[in-house]
Amino acid sequence: MASVTFDKATRIYPGGTKPAVDQLEIEIADGEFLVLVGPSGCGKSTSLRMLAGLEDVNGGAIRIGDRDVTHLPPKDRDIAMVFQNYALYPHMTVADNMGFALKIAGVNKAEIRKKVEEAAKILDLTEYLDRKPKALSGGQRQRVAMGRAIVREPQVFLMDEPLSNLDAKLRVSTRTQIASLQRRLGITTVYVTHDQVEALTMGDRVAVLKDGLLQQVDTPRNMYDRPANLFVAGFIGSPAMNLVEVPITDGGVKFGNSVVPVSREALSAAAGKGDTTVTVGVRPEHFDVAGAESDQGLAVSVNVVEELGADGYVYGSTRVGGEDKDLVVRVGGRAIPDKGSVLHVVPRPDEIHVFSTSTGERLTG
Repeated sequence: MASVTFDKATRIYPGGTKPAVDQLEIEIADGEFLVLVGPSGCGKSTSLRMLAGLEDVNGGAIRIGDRDVTHLPPKDRDIAMVFQNYALYPHMTVADNMGFALKIAGVNKAEIRKKVEEAAKILDLTEYLDRKPKALSGGQRQRVAMGRAIVREPQVFLMDEPLSNLDAKLRVSTRTQIASLQRRLGITTVYVTHDQVEALTMGDRVAVLKDGLLQQVDTPRNMYDRPANLFVAGFIGSPAMNLVEVPITDGGVKFGNSVVPVSREALSAAAGKGDTTVTVGVRPEHFDVAGAESDQGLAVSVNVVEELGADGYVYGSTRVGGEDKDLVVRVGGRAIPDKGSVLHVVPRPDEIHVFSTSTGERLTG
């Protein structure tokens, strides 16, 4: 196995005015599962393809272990890639698909069969080895693609949205299987997805990209609890964090009819940037909720309620600074408000996130 290093790796497409990936710096430990996540066009797939050797690197370097692979062809990098569309040969059996790369490499038939059978046992594909891909379900085809990568025993697995063609229920079960398999094999893995729930549930660490720039790389828990900036705060979490621009006042910020205390350091940092307002981030589960008779916090008109059994999510609207603002609030499953009713909500002071309105960077520790 081996570590992977992106050392200010940059990719500029011909005719482009700015880099698709701009000085990407990430160190991935030996055996780590790293997820690259971000919106469409952020550079995550380009970063993966640079590591695979399918895209040129116009600046910086990429290393696998101690080897500089920046300009090596894909065949010399000792990597295996799992694609979105699985790329199986329809005329070959499952066994032949899984062992094809070894056949091309000149490995003898007995060794190929041994490796294929071992991988099939791991992936629960033993009974399907003589079938053609058209006789398999989507989840089974995905496992065949995984098996094809496993038999090569590479230093690094690369996975480019391998679950995007599966239905919702199968995606949930398969992502658990992939994460469990990676931990069992201990192979360094770089996984690309646009689904932030997938990223948080699978990765040892998550790297968030936007417009080719790395925004934050951290463990899922730290990224959820301490987003580095407004973009990460709004992107990570489902439902997304509520972001509300509020005025600074003595000792804190004015949140509707309430003053929510904020650390002196955060207020000083905002003042140093010339901000008279800050953007407060509140997760849906971090509001205290009162009824219409309360006059504290923000008054939220209930528009839609999602009942999920144990709890529910209220999608409502409020007015902040003369502008209408949508808010999402989590409530108990036995305390579901009626559509059209009014709630008053106040964020818990020790659970809020404070960001600079002008730069978007995090101000609270």
